[in-house]
Amino acid sequence: MQVLRRIPERATQPSVLSIGNFDGVHRGHQGLLDLLVERARALDAAATVLTFEPHPREYFSPETAPTRLASMRDKLLQLAAHGVDRAYVCRFDAGLAAMSAEDFVENMLVRGLDVRHLIIGDDFRFGARRQGDFALLQREGARAGFGVEAMPTLEHDGVRVSSSAVRAALADGALDRAAELLGRPYSIAGRVVAGKQLGRSIAYPTANIALRHRRPALTGVFAVAVEGLAPAPVAGIANLGSRPTVGGQCPNLEVHMLDWSAECYGAHLRVHFLHKLRDEARYDSLDALKQQIRRDEAAARAWFADHPLQD
Repeated sequence: MQVLRRIPERATQPSVLSIGNFDGVHRGHQGLLDLLVERARALDAAATVLTFEPHPREYFSPETAPTRLASMRDKLLQLAAHGVDRAYVCRFDAGLAAMSAEDFVENMLVRGLDVRHLIIGDDFRFGARRQGDFALLQREGARAGFGVEAMPTLEHDGVRVSSSAVRAALADGALDRAAELLGRPYSIAGRVVAGKQLGRSIAYPTANIALRHRRPALTGVFAVAVEGLAPAPVAGIANLGSRPTVGGQCPNLEVHMLDWSAECYGAHLRVHFLHKLRDEARYDSLDALKQQIRRDEAAARAWFADHPLQD
């Protein structure tokens, strides 16, 4: 999949396009992407996604914007896995925020991307003051010669599949529910960086994984599966939070592997969150923390005994 950071002034290849944030690439997004690829192959055009960085809500109100489910890297990996040929990651700035819906269509969709067919979510809005909607796209598409199709909402057990629903499930610790909405367990990927080695001092060494965003979608202590260390996933315990016992403030992801002792500094790992063991808590001493981690390990091992990892 090609990843491009700007839309050209004039397209050199036609596209079938979808526009959106695609945060988490949940099952609703996946259905849209399957349709996108199908339409693109039928029209002999590139299956193309247009997304923005930062998300418009982060641009306009960064303090109240929703937490991100995935990094841009993870989003692009998921888009590629679902057959997208080309992803445009466009910077959302003052100029784009002020662009009228009509100019957006003419400059970006018609000239820049040569859109032959457009597929959007049923709640998609765009342009200055969010004035662009499905009706406007249909009107502009008829004028410019491209079709417009809205992807209907996908429901699962009576709930609309959305990034907001995934965030709510993660915030509640309902990891099974989040996995159903995503079509896979929720995960975070990152590189192992040097920590303060407090885990070693209490006989529970951890891999500290760098977080790209300071507001994770979930917090607590979890049974996890870790990819990137061995051919098969490795079982572990993860703490995702501020580590109040040792005076931490910024969110941090630490993973203690249950049956792994080799060094892993610099490794790029993916941590799959499978089961929440408890909320994060503050303890009066490192010894009290160590005793709690021992209980967490026992609980995690009991859970994995009933839910063995697949190779």
